[in-house]
Amino acid sequence: MQVHLKKYTLPLKHTFSISRESHDFQDTMIASLTLDGKTGYGEATSNPYYKITTQSMLDEINAISSEIENFEFTKPEVFHAFLVSKGLSNFAICALDLAAYDLYGKLLGKPLYEIWGTSIEKYPTTNYTIGIASIDIMLAKMQEMPWPIYKIKLGTSDDVAIVRELRKHTDAIFRIDANCAWTAQETIHNAPLLKELGVEFLEQPLKADDWSGMEEVMHHSVLPVIADESCIVESDVEKCALHFSGINIKLTKCGGLTPALRMIKKAKELGISVMVGCMTESTVGISAIAQLSPQLDYVDMDGALLLKSDIATGVHIEPDGKVIFPKLAGSGVQLLA
Repeated sequence: MQVHLKKYTLPLKHTFSISRESHDFQDTMIASLTLDGKTGYGEATSNPYYKITTQSMLDEINAISSEIENFEFTKPEVFHAFLVSKGLSNFAICALDLAAYDLYGKLLGKPLYEIWGTSIEKYPTTNYTIGIASIDIMLAKMQEMPWPIYKIKLGTSDDVAIVRELRKHTDAIFRIDANCAWTAQETIHNAPLLKELGVEFLEQPLKADDWSGMEEVMHHSVLPVIADESCIVESDVEKCALHFSGINIKLTKCGGLTPALRMIKKAKELGISVMVGCMTESTVGISAIAQLSPQLDYVDMDGALLLKSDIATGVHIEPDGKVIFPKLAGSGVQLLA
């Protein structure tokens, strides 16, 4: 099995800001695995919050590239276990795991959702993310991209006022992501005001390790609260089930599709809602997320929609949120450059 790695810098349509950072470009790494004339593609972005760079991922994978090439590939789950045994970061594992699943599907001639026994007749609509900015800029972004569901990034001194102003211009569903910027008291206070403004749920309002605060929020918030930064790997699911209404799984954080499938199953057993979210990534990563969408309650896979230019073809999302799945097997990905 041949392995190939390449770094890209993805240009964004607009400056993207959340409570802790802003950027105009996103660095990402694409991994490809080739076997029997078929090539699978996977992706993982850099992330300063988790201290991951594209170079660190390249170095990790290159250090074991000969072992990967000599690995007897059968199923992605077996390959994932091998990667874990080598001590790679979850981000590096994610890129290779996504590539392995895309390759596996292409070798079998089937899309992943079909291999997993799910149907694309029903899937949740992705939200479109509006980053923190002035109200005029946030409104302009919404008008540029009319959408049925917006995720609004907050974490300012006047969050409710921002939502109140945006609500004047659309009847779309709102989801609020504070990226750890609020306290428990702020969350409890803001929740009824935001509910009146058509907010569906809150995502990670408190710091990731503020479990006592989240317990208080769970008892008093009138809106559901979804874990993001508090839910990184499989072992986090059970603890989050005691403190949140649901979880947002990020493939890069947990290590790819293999653990994500197990996390989805565990969350459903525990009776909490399941969302899969994205980084600001290309169609390579988004197409992998889309394969999971029939299994989800919510999905955030707008990463490629935020880009000025893409590097791949695959799953395509229409302006009304409809997903066009490619005829190509696996995740349906092909690189453009």
